Amino acid sequence: MSAEPDSPAPERVRKIIHVDMDAFYASVEQRDNPELRGKPIAVGGAEARGVVAAASYEARAFGVRSAMPSVTAKRKCPDLIFVKPRFDVYKSVSLDIRAIFSEYTPLVEPLSLDEAYLDVTENFKGIEIATEIALEIREKIKAVTGLNASAGISYNKFLAKMASDLNKPNGQAVITPKNGPGFVAALPVKKFHGVGPATAEKMLRLGIETGADLRGKDLAFLVSHFGKSGPYYYGIARGIDDRQVKPDRVRKSVGAEDTFASDIHAYGPAMDGMMPLIAKVWRYCEANSIAAKTVTLKVKYSDFTQITRSRTLEKGLSSEGAIEDGIRLLLEGVFPVSKGIRLLGVTLSSLEPRTQPCTEQLSLTW
Repeated sequence: MSAEPDSPAPERVRKIIHVDMDAFYASVEQRDNPELRGKPIAVGGAEARGVVAAASYEARAFGVRSAMPSVTAKRKCPDLIFVKPRFDVYKSVSLDIRAIFSEYTPLVEPLSLDEAYLDVTENFKGIEIATEIALEIREKIKAVTGLNASAGISYNKFLAKMASDLNKPNGQAVITPKNGPGFVAALPVKKFHGVGPATAEKMLRLGIETGADLRGKDLAFLVSHFGKSGPYYYGIARGIDDRQVKPDRVRKSVGAEDTFASDIHAYGPAMDGMMPLIAKVWRYCEANSIAAKTVTLKVKYSDFTQITRSRTLEKGLSSEGAIEDGIRLLLEGVFPVSKGIRLLGVTLSSLEPRTQPCTEQLSLTW
């Protein structure tokens, strides 16, 4: 029997690919220097206040991770080799990879130099099966750059992102509409993309340990406890994520924050906790050749009250040292404290293309 004339056409299932380069910075260094291949390396500074920007898989086997203080990384892996980052090279390789993406679809949303979402529901090559497109893209990336990439394929961004981690390194996985809700139900919420340690801890206190637990909470409950993120959590608990792949996404700010295992009461440990966060936001600026005019410090206390403090420079913050100087001044103004600090964060805003080479700006300019 034919459908009624006014019956709505079934909605077409989207085909989203999340491509994620494997240990990108470290893999570029191992590619370009054969002596580093097969060895544990960390891209970053080896100095006392240095931070790991990226770690090879050989280093990760020892527990070395990005944003980890270099002294900690060296303690975990005594044979660790530190390599200074070459962001100009990483950016050049990233452009080669994005050129490959553009052969398949105009709907490419870069998240950083080493990962991006692609909507291939309709694609230039007319390939119906998204897993074939992902495999083809990974093979081309290998042929052009000599580097390995992993991919996740699904019907929305959240699940594509989760799938790309399933068969790393140098693999791919697919989560179908049929399997999506079940996959989410069995997954610990602490592994959800977009759920950080502090949120996962809060969910655990509310009795939410898995996706199934999250699905058991109604929308009103999630909004009351998680505010504007509530509808997002409600959706992904059911395998639903309607966010579109947005090409040429303009980022208005970049930030990083960390919740500490124990409360901080002194300036020294607080500044130590800020250093990896400063390094993280600066890596984004350096990789994308941008500067920021405003730096903001976020402080959340043990009673969950929080404050922010900001500084703006007319000429902009165009070096890691300038950001550090700004944070030091802002943080000094917070101490002494009457209650412990549980979270610190840094945000750079008023982002703009950097036209001048990096130069250290003296704290006197503040």
